[in-house]
Amino acid sequence: MKRASIITLLLLGSLGALNSAWAVDYPLPPVGSRLIGQNQTYTIQEGDNKLQAIARRFNTAAQLILETNNTIAPVNPAPGTVITIPSQMLLPDTPREGIVVNLAELRLYYFPPGENIVQVFPLGIGQLGLETPVTTTRVSQKIPNPTWTPTPGIRARSLAQGIKLPPVVPAGPNNPLGRFALRLGVGNGEYLIHGTSAPDSVGLRVSSGCMRMNAPDIKALFEQARVGTRVQIINEPVKYAVEPDGRRYVEVHRPLAQQEGENPQTTPINHSTDFATFVTQPGSDKALVSKALARRAGIPVVVSAGNGPSANNTVLSVQNSRASAAVSEGEGEKVTQ
Repeated sequence: MKRASIITLLLLGSLGALNSAWAVDYPLPPVGSRLIGQNQTYTIQEGDNKLQAIARRFNTAAQLILETNNTIAPVNPAPGTVITIPSQMLLPDTPREGIVVNLAELRLYYFPPGENIVQVFPLGIGQLGLETPVTTTRVSQKIPNPTWTPTPGIRARSLAQGIKLPPVVPAGPNNPLGRFALRLGVGNGEYLIHGTSAPDSVGLRVSSGCMRMNAPDIKALFEQARVGTRVQIINEPVKYAVEPDGRRYVEVHRPLAQQEGENPQTTPINHSTDFATFVTQPGSDKALVSKALARRAGIPVVVSAGNGPSANNTVLSVQNSRASAAVSEGEGEKVTQ
C-alpha cells in the first residue's frame, strides 16, 4: 500500500480539511542523520472527549501526546488548549531494515525495501508481567482473517474479570486480532503483530505479549511485509544523536514500569556506556541533558553546548483543519490478547 509522504500531506493540509488519518511515511534522513518529521500543534475542540480519538487522527498514541503535554487531562481535555502532536522523532539506532519496534516509545517503524522512506505506526504492547519480548526475529507467517484461540492463561484472567471466553473466536469485526496478523518466529509462534477490535488499546500496555495496531495500519503493513521480513524489538527509552549540522539531540520517553505502582516519570533510567560518552563529550550541555532526562517529553530536544538553540521549535500549526472529523467511540474491549 503506497501512502503519500508526510511533506505532501502537510501541503494538502494547508489547503483544506482532511478526512483520513495523517500519513505515516517520512523521507529517510541523509547519511549520518536520524532526525525525521516535524512536530505539529492542535487546539482542543468541544467534543474532543478522549485523547485516543485525537491520537488516531494523527496516527500516534495518546500516551505519547501525554508525554509531550504533561499538564493536560486524558479524558475531557479543556477546549481551547493548544497541544503539541509529537510527530518529530529520532530513528532508533538499529539497522534500517524491515520492522523495528521500540517498546518504550510504543512505535513500530517499517522500512520498505528499495524505498527511501520509513513508516511509523503507534503500537499496543504486552502488559506488566506479560511483556512483549526484546528480540530479533522474522515474520514467519501472514494470516488474513485470523481466528483467535484464547490460551488457558487468557481464559483464566478473563474469567476472573467475569468474562467467559469461547474456545475459538471466529474471524470477523469482533475478533480481537482484527483482520490481519503477522506471526513472529520467536518462542512457539505465540507472538503476533495484529489488528484489534479495541482501537483505544493501541498505544497502551494491555496485551498478553502480542503487538496490536490500528486497522488501517496493520492492513498497510500486512500488504507490504513479506514472510522472512526482519523484525527487531528493542526497549530503549532514551534515543540520542549528533546530526550532520553538529546539533545534538536527546529524545527521552517514560520507561516501561517493571513493577506495579512504579511511577514512570521518576523511575531511574539505566544508560548505556555510549550514552554516557555522548553526555560527557564537549559538544553536549550536561544541564540540558539532565533537564531532558527529568522532563521525559518524548520528542527530540537539542542539548548542544554553546550558543546553539536549546530546542527545535519548528512545528506545523494544524489550525484544526481536521478537528471536527467524526470519530466512532465504542466501548473498549475488555479481553486481552
